[in-house]
Amino acid sequence: MSGRPRRRTGFDPSTRRRTPGVRRDELAAAAGVSAEYIKRLEQGQGRPSAGVLYVLARALRLSRPEYEYLCSLAGHVPPGAGRSPRQVGPGTRRLLDRLGDTPVCVNDAAWTVLAWEKLGCTSIGSHGRDRNMAWRAFTGDQGRTTRTSEREVRFQSSIVTDLRATALRYPDDDWLRDLVTDLQAVSETFADLGQAHVDTRYQDDQVTIRHPDAGDITVDYDIMTIHEGDLRAVVFTAETGSADAARLAVTQGRHSDRR
Repeated sequence: MSGRPRRRTGFDPSTRRRTPGVRRDELAAAAGVSAEYIKRLEQGQGRPSAGVLYVLARALRLSRPEYEYLCSLAGHVPPGAGRSPRQVGPGTRRLLDRLGDTPVCVNDAAWTVLAWEKLGCTSIGSHGRDRNMAWRAFTGDQGRTTRTSEREVRFQSSIVTDLRATALRYPDDDWLRDLVTDLQAVSETFADLGQAHVDTRYQDDQVTIRHPDAGDITVDYDIMTIHEGDLRAVVFTAETGSADAARLAVTQGRHSDRR
């Protein structure tokens, strides 16, 4: 990931494929992947990342509608011409309502917090970079949350993987481009992970929250992608019947405002 000049997606609905059929090895070479990888995809084994899907579509010279259909089949949001969406839609609002007392925060595709529910136990910045989880993860400003070193490395790797895919989907997003450029400048870890091209997916994780009244609360959290608006929902839970669950419940009773 690097601060490159602006570029368009290269997909024009009026563009036709230059060749009716492409051999597997030709497609692999054009897309920069192995022929064996293409074979596995053809057999329905595995799911291509947004980045791989993008280069495959370019190699196949797909039209814009064809590319968008391919994205929908693979469960990805196609690139937008401008900025990544930064609105919480009605479907997401209903999801927040149905989660009841479960703490959750909703982020855009660049990992900036847009909304949160029952999350008074964490510190969230008031504006700009202070509200961006990627920025805070790589600049040492995690607020009141801590992870083990192993979990922190895994979390950072997954953030880089997701930001790389987001940058491909929204190549004209100046805010996102500036975020990536600044992270590369201030964080050697971010720069190294970006160059390594390690594809780390979200996994179940655990974090300890230092609450000023309830003390330390260890919670599990899961990250869900909401296709409406290309959002990320982070859901926090504690083991039923545990002391952490009891402490978490107390904090939710004190903090019930939605932002």
